[in-house]
This record gives sequence, C-alpha cells and structure tokens, in this order.
Amino acid sequence: MNTGFKAHYFQKLAELEAENFWFRARNRIILWALHRYSPGLTSFLEIGCGTGFVLSGISKRFPGMRLLGSEYFEDGLVYARQRVPHAEFMQLDARCIPHESELDAIGAFDVLEHVKEDEAVLEQIYKALKPGGYVFITVPQHDWLWSTVDEFACHIRRYAAHDLHQKVCRAGFEIIRSTSFVSTLLPAMVLSRLLQRNKTNMCMDDVAGLHIHPVLNKFFEWLLNLELALIRVNISLPAGGSRLLIARKPMTIQKDV
Repeated sequence: MNTGFKAHYFQKLAELEAENFWFRARNRIILWALHRYSPGLTSFLEIGCGTGFVLSGISKRFPGMRLLGSEYFEDGLVYARQRVPHAEFMQLDARCIPHESELDAIGAFDVLEHVKEDEAVLEQIYKALKPGGYVFITVPQHDWLWSTVDEFACHIRRYAAHDLHQKVCRAGFEIIRSTSFVSTLLPAMVLSRLLQRNKTNMCMDDVAGLHIHPVLNKFFEWLLNLELALIRVNISLPAGGSRLLIARKPMTIQKDV
C-alpha cells in the first residue's frame, strides 16, 4: 500500500496540532457532522487516526461510545494510545478492514489523498459499516491548488468534488451532504503557494502551518468558525481548500437481478 506519508511527521503533529487553527477548526466541523447526522452512534472507527487528535475530541463529545482507531504507522499509534487510552487501536492497511457490517460510522479525515487505491478503501469502508451506517470524509480539494506543498505532504491527488462524489457512489453509498470548507482562506492559500513555488528545502511547518503568529492563528480560526456557522444552517460552500463529505450505506442493499 502506498501510504504517501512519513512516519517522523507524527512527533511534530502531536506537539503542535492542538493549538493550530486548522486542526482545531476541522475537529469542530467533524464533531458537528457526527452529532448532526448520526447522534445515536455507538461505534466509530477512524482510519488513519494519526496521533489521535480527532478521536480525542470525539471521546469527549460521545462518552461511552466504542472508539476504534487504525493507522498504517505504529509511530502514530504511540501518541494516539496516550491521548485516548480507552480506545481500541490497531496497525492496519485500510485496503483490508477486518470488520463486516459491524460499525455505525467510519471516518477518513485527510487520508484518501495519500492512498493510490482510494476506491478500494471506500469499498472496504462500505463493507465494514452496518446497513444505514455513515462515512465521514475530509479531503484536500481543487487540482488547481496543487503545488510543491502537496508533494512534500505526500499527497497523490487533490480532489474535484464530482470525482469524489463518483467514487463514493461507485462504492455503493448515498451522499447525504457535501460542502467545501477552508473557503475564506483560499486567497491566502493561493498566495502561499505562489511564494513557495520554487522552494526546495521545505519542512513540516510549510505544509501544515504549524508555526504561525498567535494573532493570525486566532483570526484564521475565527474565519473557519464562521464557515461552520454557515454550514450548520445548510449552506454548502462551492469552493475551498478542503471538502467535507457525508454518505450513508443504504438500509436495503439492492441486488442485481
């Protein structure tokens, strides 16, 4: 499996993501989506859980829920186990998920863009969910934003909305909601990529913006919270650096005659 990620990134993420505007805002969007679309869920698996930052937030919002986290690299699970000690963790290739019609919901948050066989992963997610179960996905968006930042981050692709929709539907899902986010920061993203166009000695901070002035960090987080307010009232944003997609496995599986 081509994971498209570097194991040594996890230490930097574990140290700084909890204070970074993007990770904090994305967590709020994920928690809102889980509460809005599947408030009664009792089991949740995060594929590519990294350091456990998302699962930590979910555990606080949904106490008592069975939480599972999988990660291709054991390095990430070291931090995840410390953050969410009551969760079940496993080192896992997402092309082969060892569950069948078992889980209420599965999340893949900025994972699919690292995997060449993204459709195989979607098929495995479909298999692992109960009928009526939900998948929650976030991915980087817009081919025209592709840059050396994506290359350093080991992305294989940035998604167009229609391409992601087609792949999710081919796996058998019904799309419930799809919207862009990180929309207000698009001009800043474009400018940043132009400035880094010829940069060759990139580091993790260039990719994730982990070191950012505290005032700017607060301002960016405020803008992304404003986007969440719009998404909450059913406004879907047409363009943005990322996309949130929520889909459901049908209750009744149609069989070919």
